[in-house]
Amino acid sequence: MENFTYSSIILILIIGLAAGMLGGTLGVGGGVVVVPALVLFLGFTQHEAQGTSLAVLAVPVTLIGLFAYHKAGNVNFKVAAILIITYIVGNYFGSKLAMHLSAKTLKQAFSVFMIVVALKMLFSK
Repeated sequence: MENFTYSSIILILIIGLAAGMLGGTLGVGGGVVVVPALVLFLGFTQHEAQGTSLAVLAVPVTLIGLFAYHKAGNVNFKVAAILIITYIVGNYFGSKLAMHLSAKTLKQAFSVFMIVVALKMLFSK
């Protein structure tokens, strides 16, 4: 997205606010809100949307939410430390894999993943 129009800036602001609210409320945002919104409303490719979403999830954004959850006693730092290490490794190899998939295949895989997770959460106890 090279040229920003007034309407694209408004859309980006809305996407950011929605992702932030949902991230703080439900712990989702990047993959669940930002990626589909960038693809559907701003015409990003699946690769561009995923890369941009990862840029958004950088440390400064997540620290605000982390602080609120930590203050309430809702953060397990031992589990988080293990997840950080494995997330970094998985993210590296996952991004390498994604670069070898077509945009169509990546979009389909992303969609199926979201449906499976939604169904599992909806119908689990």
